[in-house]
Amino acid sequence: MNIEKIKEHIDDVLIETNFLELGEKRVGKVRDIYVKPDHITLISTDRHSSFDRIIAYVPFKGEVLNQISLFWFEKTKDIIQNHVLSSPDPNVVKVKKCKPLPIECVMRGYITGVTSTSLWMHYKNGKRDFGDFTLPEGLKKNQKLAESVFTPTTKSDEHDRSVTLKEIVSEKLLSQEMTEKIERTAKALFKRGQEIALSCGLILVDTKYEFGLDKDEKLTLIDEIHTPDSSRYWKMASYDERFNKNEEPEYFDKEFLRLWFKDNCDPYKDKTLPKAPPHLVAELSRRYIEIYETITGKKFDHDFSQLIIERIKNNLSKN
Repeated sequence: MNIEKIKEHIDDVLIETNFLELGEKRVGKVRDIYVKPDHITLISTDRHSSFDRIIAYVPFKGEVLNQISLFWFEKTKDIIQNHVLSSPDPNVVKVKKCKPLPIECVMRGYITGVTSTSLWMHYKNGKRDFGDFTLPEGLKKNQKLAESVFTPTTKSDEHDRSVTLKEIVSEKLLSQEMTEKIERTAKALFKRGQEIALSCGLILVDTKYEFGLDKDEKLTLIDEIHTPDSSRYWKMASYDERFNKNEEPEYFDKEFLRLWFKDNCDPYKDKTLPKAPPHLVAELSRRYIEIYETITGKKFDHDFSQLIIERIKNNLSKN
């Protein structure tokens, strides 16, 4: 879909839903969550979150994220069962109820990042021993690691904390057996993700997984998988040349919209934010669609014959 077409539909966005017949409603950053005793319905909206608040509504974003996740759930179901029961609409997935594990499972294949908690910043500041693995001297930013590393964190509303495998067990967050199992599973998922991404001309740099236990206490992959919101992707074709020149890789950057807000307001403190420029929102939508088409090999085919909310309502009524 070209950017002019997206601009035509810049206001055709799914901001929120209100299907109370689906169960008790909870609102996440991007998804509306409806809980019933035996299942959960997740509806991906077009909300775009940053600075711990909604900064824009991006056309087709919810549909794209949901479809990418479904693609990856299907491609990895031989490694681990997932929570998907059905997808009655492009923006909707019905899932099994699972008890989430208290650990966020982060996999990294390259040493990169700019935040204070990133692998590269720790390394740059002299850290080599990360508890479960030790990195050699002489690594450069954005370099591929000899072996992908598992860097779990705790889950917290305030601040996630990095933990080693030993700490997970000693702090009684998970048993030794379960800790080893999620590490093995995360590594297998990441390996599969990297292989498929490479076949599409992409590098899956890092990602995070969420696991839970179903009613039979069986480990289950939940939430989302390998979407551009939970994963970092670089373009493979230009990686070597750019790395050798100490240039940043080509990547599916969402940072430009964040930077615009930082330049035009204080997004952490201002009560009301300015409206995101339509041309930037359209460009972000185009990038989401590009990565969907690159990964799945399918043309993004949105139904323009009805409003999104009406389409969802119609599709849910059939289920």
